[in-house]
Amino acid sequence: MNAKLTKSRQRAICSELGRVRLQLLYKASVHGFTGAAFHQQCDHRSPTVSVGYNNSGFVFGGYTKQPFNQSGGFVNDDKAFLFTFTGEQLLKYPVTGPGNAVKMIGNSGPYFGEALVLVHGSKPVAYSSPGNYYNFTAAEMHGNDLNLTECEVYQVEESSELERPWRTIVWESEKRAGLIESIKSYKPTVSSVTQARVLLIGPVGAGKSSFFNSVNSVFRGHVTSQAISGSSSTSLTTQFRSYSVKAGREGKPLPIILCDTMGLEESKGAGLDIDDLNSILKGHLPDCYQFNPSAPLHPEAHGYHKSPRLKDKIHCVVYVIDSCKISIMPTGLEEKLDAIRRKVNLMGIPQLVLLTKVDEACPLVKEDVRNIYKSGYIKEMMQEVSSRLGVPLSCIIPVKNYSEELEVDTDCDILLLSAIIQMLRFVDNYFDELSDRMSNMQTKEACPASRPMTAGTDPNLLTWMMSDGASGRTGPQ
Repeated sequence: MNAKLTKSRQRAICSELGRVRLQLLYKASVHGFTGAAFHQQCDHRSPTVSVGYNNSGFVFGGYTKQPFNQSGGFVNDDKAFLFTFTGEQLLKYPVTGPGNAVKMIGNSGPYFGEALVLVHGSKPVAYSSPGNYYNFTAAEMHGNDLNLTECEVYQVEESSELERPWRTIVWESEKRAGLIESIKSYKPTVSSVTQARVLLIGPVGAGKSSFFNSVNSVFRGHVTSQAISGSSSTSLTTQFRSYSVKAGREGKPLPIILCDTMGLEESKGAGLDIDDLNSILKGHLPDCYQFNPSAPLHPEAHGYHKSPRLKDKIHCVVYVIDSCKISIMPTGLEEKLDAIRRKVNLMGIPQLVLLTKVDEACPLVKEDVRNIYKSGYIKEMMQEVSSRLGVPLSCIIPVKNYSEELEVDTDCDILLLSAIIQMLRFVDNYFDELSDRMSNMQTKEACPASRPMTAGTDPNLLTWMMSDGASGRTGPQ
C-alpha cells in the first residue's frame, strides 16, 4: 500500500506536529470509500492526519489528536486543524470551536466539526461548510471540487529523526559516478601491490557475503549474487574466498579484493577458528581453502603459502555487524570479537565496522535510506557498537545491502561506495604507516648521505614490509 501524499508534503505536515512521522492506515481506493472501511482501519488510533484528493489537484484535510470512534457525538480537541496545500506550502486553519472539533459518525469518514467531511455518507465525496468551528474559504481549500479521487488517513507516530543529519552525504547521481571513478582509478601507494585486500569478519548471518554481492551489483548495474548468502543458523560460507570486483561484465578487476570468511559463532569449535584467522591476516591461507573449525590449517598442508608477500596479506579488516542484533549479542561472541580485534591491533592492521540491515532496524531508514544520518536510533546503535567493540564512531559505517531488490538504487549505491572509499583510505593508512616506520629505521641506520626511501621505490623497504614482523602499529581503539 503506497502513500499518495508526497514526502515533501508529509514533512510539511510533520513540521507542525514536532518530531514525528506518518504511517498510512487507510486508503479508500484499497479499503473502500465507506464509513465502515474507514472505521475498521482507523478507530482507536491517534493522533491522525486525514487527507483528501480531488481531480482539480487539491490536497486537503485535517489533523486531530483524538481517536476516532462511532459514538455519534462531538469530541474536544484544542489542537485540531484543517489544512490545504498551495504547491508544497501548507496552509493551516486552526479549530475555532475546540468543543466541537471532531464528530464521530459511523457512516462517514473523517468528520471535522461541521466544516469538512471526507467520504461523506460512505461515498467518494467531501462535504464542506466553512465557518462551522473552522474558518477557511472553499475555493482556497479544495477549489469547490468535492468529488474525491482518493482519501487517506495516517497515524502520527513519534520519530527518531534528528533535525539535522549528523554526517554529511550528497545524494546525487553525480556523486555516485564520482565515487565509482575514484574506486576505479585507485592505486595502492606501494608499487608491489596492485589490489588492496580487505578481510570481512562477522557473526553468522551478519551480511558479509551480501556486502560483496551488493558492491558487485553496483558495478554490474543490476543485483547479482555471486557469493553464497542467505539466512541460516550456521555459516553458509565454508571456504576462504577472495572476491575481485569487476568494473562491469567484461570490465577490468577493480583495485580491491574483498576476502570472505566463515562466520563467527559463540561456541568453541564452531565458526571461524582464530588460528585460521592468523593465517589469513599474514597471507598464508590459499583461496578456496575449506574451513575446519576443529583443526586449523597446518603449515605443511597443500596450498599453504610459506613465504607470503605484501600483496598476499590483509591490508584492512572490516567487522560486519547486524544492526538488529547488537543489543542481543551473546557474551561469548563479543569476547571472540574482542580477541580478534586485539590480535589485529598487534599486527598494525587498520579496522572498520560495517553496520548492516539498518533498514530493518529503523522504520525511518526503511522509509527512505537518505534518513540514515537523520536517525537518532541508528546513531544510538552506532554508539553502542563503538562502546562494545572498542572502535571510534568515525570507524563505523552503516550500509544497506541488496536483499530483495532486482535493480540497483542510487542512494543504496552511494552508501556502499562510500564504505569502499573508506576502506581504501584505511589501506593507504596501513601502507603509510609501514613506510614511515621503515623511513625511521633507515634514518637511524643509514649514513648521513642516504636519502629518505619510499614504499613505492625501494626494494629493501618492500622486503622489510613483506616480513611478518614489519608492522606494530596499534589500530583503532
